[in-house]
Amino acid sequence: MAESLIGGLLASGRKADSLLVSDPDNNRRSYLASKYGIASFASNDEVVAQSDLVLLAVKPQVLKDVAQSVAQAMQSKRPVIVSIAAGVRTGDLERWLGGELAIVRVMPNTPALVRAGAAGLYANSRVSEDQRNGAESILRSVGTTVWLDSETQMDAVTALSGSGPAFFFRVIEALERAATKAGLPADTSRLLAIETALGAAKLALEADESPAELRRRVTSPGGTTEAGLRELESGNIDELFDRTITAAANRSLELAEQLGND
Repeated sequence: MAESLIGGLLASGRKADSLLVSDPDNNRRSYLASKYGIASFASNDEVVAQSDLVLLAVKPQVLKDVAQSVAQAMQSKRPVIVSIAAGVRTGDLERWLGGELAIVRVMPNTPALVRAGAAGLYANSRVSEDQRNGAESILRSVGTTVWLDSETQMDAVTALSGSGPAFFFRVIEALERAATKAGLPADTSRLLAIETALGAAKLALEADESPAELRRRVTSPGGTTEAGLRELESGNIDELFDRTITAAANRSLELAEQLGND
């Protein structure tokens, strides 16, 4: 995810000399410096000391240790901090960093890797308007962004856009399997399922009508789409996705409690 953000920023016009990266792996540092022309460091403190915005792109399970190791440097420099670690609340991160810091929490998703991401952002009360804009510009370089009014909404964002790609992959997988069973070659089934999903999403994004209205418009009375939808609805698809989103959101809340207490 960090590399996708670096690539997105450079593609959107950000100068390479404005970006610094730190990584404990020497091979990884050399790769990033060579591919993107950015300065790389073994020390997190060196990067913090030179930065007005620090992006924490580490696994949630190690964020506490990383945060505590750079707390002194953060308190000295006092940059705005952007965290893309899933499930870690701003209050816990701020506590690990020594307190009273401007923090933006972000829930990106994997389509950011192809610059088609959808990210939810939440800022604590210490984040200024300019700092909000700076944080948003990073995530907008790889997709769409939305600001949340309450951090409690992050669990729903995690369930929808964070976990959502896997849900759509599962639907594509099911369509591919069903089409193959109906007689299409497997590679044809996969291509048509993926392209149909892409086209439907693009149409839903660009059309003025709601997805419900688009569905009604493509459903001719007595036609093939109506027959298929009848079977889909017989499985109570709304209830199924209600349970799906609720389960993912509840797990997000559980993980936040667990990570904050560790």
